[in-house]
Amino acid sequence: MQIRPFSIEDLSEVVELWNREATKYDYKSFTEREFQNKFIDHHYFDAECIWVGCNEKGIVGFAAGCSGDDLPLGDVAGYITSVIIDAEDAALEYYDAFLLGIEKRFQVLGKRQAEVLFFNPIKLIWNIPSARQHEHNNAPGISKDQPLYDALIARGYVDRATQCGMYLRLGNFSVPEDMISKEVKANSKGYYVTPYAPALHNGLEATLAALQNPQWEKDVVSYVKDGAPLIAAVHGNEVVGFAGPIISEPNGRAFFCGIGVHPEHEGHGLGSVLFFRMVEAFQHVGCQYISLFTGSNNPALRIYQKAGFSIEKQFSILRREL
Repeated sequence: MQIRPFSIEDLSEVVELWNREATKYDYKSFTEREFQNKFIDHHYFDAECIWVGCNEKGIVGFAAGCSGDDLPLGDVAGYITSVIIDAEDAALEYYDAFLLGIEKRFQVLGKRQAEVLFFNPIKLIWNIPSARQHEHNNAPGISKDQPLYDALIARGYVDRATQCGMYLRLGNFSVPEDMISKEVKANSKGYYVTPYAPALHNGLEATLAALQNPQWEKDVVSYVKDGAPLIAAVHGNEVVGFAGPIISEPNGRAFFCGIGVHPEHEGHGLGSVLFFRMVEAFQHVGCQYISLFTGSNNPALRIYQKAGFSIEKQFSILRREL
């Protein structure tokens, strides 16, 4: 196999390769326009970090990475996005050669780490295995069933964590009795979970600041200003927690930024009540399903499973020091 830089003339063959091979591992297929939008027409495109592999059959391999100083860890790390090789040509040495090319580019750019991580700005959509008409908007790592996983391990990448891809079909969801009892107990202490009303409730920005998540501070406030519903935990009229916003995507998927409770108001079961009421709200606005990912050691995993979520795929987070 000859490995060389990608050119736009390769687009059709690369898309055909992707739709033949990557979809075996639940990645969503692409049209040529979708592929170009995802891998090429974006802020972090680097022509020296995207490759193809050719032999007498044509293009049988594709690899891409990206980097950016303004990304999380971007000052020290580059991101491995994908390496896909035709099953008939998928020798370990070719995976290794693609990875070497990407890593060398990272080193030229002054990076000291290569990461397979959800901070990668190139979000690869994957289909839910048990409901392939539904999809999640980001593969947060590499599943162990991919040949690329074995190639990364062989090259010295360390498997640092596991992310669980979770899925819940909506339509028959109801808040369980024990969660309602927990909510009643919180009510007795003056805490209520309710739709956020800007004219009535105050302190949302202060709670978001206390949670020390700059993305939430920016996005949640923006969505609320645009009129998106939000589920709030309140004490009096003060917002002490949030879940949402409640947004239905065109494909029927529920979208939300997160869930958080002000550190000074933890210990009253508000986080789990917020989550269950948020799921209920998504069902009320007509969402067909919720998908999300969480760490395999995250205590929230038990809450998701109690709500009826299933683990659909597991993704590994990997790193190699360069």
